Amino acid sequence: MTYIVNENCIKCKYTDCVEVCPVDCFYEGENMLVIHPDECIDCGVCEPECPVEAILPDTEPGADEWVEHNRKYADEWPNITRMIPHADDAKSFEGVTEKFEKMFSEKPGRGD
Repeated sequence: MTYIVNENCIKCKYTDCVEVCPVDCFYEGENMLVIHPDECIDCGVCEPECPVEAILPDTEPGADEWVEHNRKYADEWPNITRMIPHADDAKSFEGVTEKFEKMFSEKPGRGD
């Protein structure tokens, strides 16, 4: 089992989860984070830290496609190991649907 980040993170990109990860398996895109599924140790400490419920175990229904999405972008984006300020408008994107189709960016983030 591993944990994944889903589309709830897009445009919110809170990094509370990064701060608690003991193995630094988060990677930063322009407008979301992903977890490298081969680096995640399945400890689960990140899941309750996410205020928008964007982190789920890969055993949840619909998580299969997100495992591959997380793997792909973890290989392309820079590693992030510490909390950074979220966007000023992050709260306005909480609960928005179809964010992947409408707002996802393949561009990398800043990383550490």
